[in-house]
Amino acid sequence: MKIGSAARWFAVALPLTAALVTPSHAAQAAPVACPTPVPSTTKPGYTVADPNCDPNGTPFQPLTDAGGNPVSKTYTAIENGAAFRMEVPLAWNGELVVFAHGYRGAGTTVRVESPTLRAHYVARGFAWAASSYQTNGYDVGQGVRDSHALIAQFARVHGTAARAVYLTGGSMGGHITAAAIERFRGSFVGAMPYCGALGDAELFDYFLDATVTAAALSRVPLQFPLEPPTDFSTTFRETVDDITAALGVGVGQPPTLTHAGRQWSDAVERRSGGERPGFDSSFAFWSALSGLTPNTDMPFLFGVYPGLDGGTDGNLTSNRSTWYNLDDHWLPSSDEIKLNLTALRVDRTAEPSPDLTGVPRVHGDPRIPVLSLHNIGDLFVPFSMEQVYATRAGGHGQSRLFVSRAIRATGHCDFTGAELARAFDDLVSWVRTGHRPAGDAILDRRVVARDDFGCQFTVGVRADFAAPACP
Repeated sequence: MKIGSAARWFAVALPLTAALVTPSHAAQAAPVACPTPVPSTTKPGYTVADPNCDPNGTPFQPLTDAGGNPVSKTYTAIENGAAFRMEVPLAWNGELVVFAHGYRGAGTTVRVESPTLRAHYVARGFAWAASSYQTNGYDVGQGVRDSHALIAQFARVHGTAARAVYLTGGSMGGHITAAAIERFRGSFVGAMPYCGALGDAELFDYFLDATVTAAALSRVPLQFPLEPPTDFSTTFRETVDDITAALGVGVGQPPTLTHAGRQWSDAVERRSGGERPGFDSSFAFWSALSGLTPNTDMPFLFGVYPGLDGGTDGNLTSNRSTWYNLDDHWLPSSDEIKLNLTALRVDRTAEPSPDLTGVPRVHGDPRIPVLSLHNIGDLFVPFSMEQVYATRAGGHGQSRLFVSRAIRATGHCDFTGAELARAFDDLVSWVRTGHRPAGDAILDRRVVARDDFGCQFTVGVRADFAAPACP
């Protein structure tokens, strides 16, 4: 994932182009060869994949009952350089869920996907709609525009406007969700981001923090941005080799942490959400993982260092006033003081965007119910993103409009269908009745540190998440 490409994207509103909208009632068919993607009409160099066909060749067709009879009507089209899918239950309740997909890499073919809760939405009577967006990359602004456009597109192609619209999305789709409900007031009645980058530029700050603390603790000099940024043979790759050797971590290797490595683990734990169950196993997983960034020969946490792209969105990162904690004591230890004196300091020259260009700002000012889920072992988009959003919502006097649920898992967006379905149902009930559902006290570090944190809303046990068993 090349997070660094985010600041290079600039979204613009473009006129709608004509497209064919096709309802289908056929039963599910066997996989087929998908048609060749067609050139985008709005983004030079881009192509748009057929919305009627998944990458594995499975056709997109209505869901059916046990007897093979369709229970929904589907619509697909390519409009304005983006593909969309829509599905309306035959017993429609008049409400719509807009689904915002996550980061797709930097490829030039856009494609639309069906939401994980597709069958659940249809069974509950909800229609749903999803867009491919016109671009890939970390282009939140384009995702916001194209997702919001689905509301009007749905009314046109189905012939009836939805009386209430919910917005949901994971990872980058969570960022899109949080930004869209603030940008388009009155369009949505409730939102469900999950594993979302709800802290906008705070995500890039976290990536910065992971690397600068590792370098300081291992006493390896570090540059920001890298000069020259692409000369890994003499700059960053050698730097990472020196750091990982000093810490006792490496690609594909169970960590054998040195004293400096244990301190780095402590620092990352506190920057990613605080002391919490399962962190040791999560840290072992993420510190040995590679392959999620173009820099596949280095551990993941170093491959997302913002300076890797020469500062393209290093200008959004800052740790000028960050205090790095190694423990939860009120008085800092000598090692903690030394870390903060020696860590490389970076100051942003740009702020998150107040509009939909660059990396859009999330104010934490929802004004509608928001129910979010996050894996507490996720070190890709860390659990701390929930805490950032909760703090901002509190600053706007809207703490009662945000509910966060901690899920005990190591991966990124590792949720069971039952966890997501319960959250969606609880959000709908909240919107309809005004009764705020239960959540976790994510801002109370004593609660977060308890052995049973995350047990209340986790369904099932993940084998790679090592923590005391839930009661």
